[in-house]
Amino acid sequence: MKISIIIPILNEAETISRLISHLIRSCDTKENIKEIIIVDGGSDDDSRDIVNTIIKNESTLIRLLTSKKGRAKQLNTGGNAAKGDILYFLHADSFPPQGFDNDIITEVKKGNNAGCFRMKFDSNHWWLRFLGWLTQFKSKRCRGGDQSQFITSTLFQQIEGYDESFIVYEDNDLVDRLFAIKQFVIIPKYVITSARRYEEIGVWRLQYHFLNIHMRKWMGASSEDLYRYYKEKVVNL
Repeated sequence: MKISIIIPILNEAETISRLISHLIRSCDTKENIKEIIIVDGGSDDDSRDIVNTIIKNESTLIRLLTSKKGRAKQLNTGGNAAKGDILYFLHADSFPPQGFDNDIITEVKKGNNAGCFRMKFDSNHWWLRFLGWLTQFKSKRCRGGDQSQFITSTLFQQIEGYDESFIVYEDNDLVDRLFAIKQFVIIPKYVITSARRYEEIGVWRLQYHFLNIHMRKWMGASSEDLYRYYKEKVVNL
């Protein structure tokens, strides 16, 4: 049983080398990793050059794919191209725990075909620590892409992957569908993820808009409505 790690990127020159190095160092058994797939959505920094340099110097199979911009599109591109039995979707600024490979494989062998880790931000801000604390609870309201996502390739194809109509909220939509079929487990170890967006925009301002997006979705807003709000209130802040 082997894992394909899939990482969507867009201008991640500052983080992608460190993440790939971390993944190789942190897996218990390199043989568990079928490949690391980087899916670029149109970077105009040095991201692609950095990945290509790593590919030349690493024994672990690393593939660089291109896709249309949009995390759901990039995730599906990687997921559909992957050759592993298990797909592990990871943000470029999220770092999984030591032994993440055996943790994931162990859960799949138990019959848990999808799930995530708990999450902590790399920040001591009390609210961000609180958000990390919430990720221990098995509620779909406490989930997010920063916690990473594993799913067997078979189940990924059965549920037809990520819904590409979502420009934002694509991770939560996938989790909603997995909860609906009772296929979700939370591994009690922590992914460490960057608080850089909160630091750039402001913790309270960004949290307000994220909560607003969730509320709008719960009240029936379309994927287009969510993206329009995100683009107006978050991206252009």
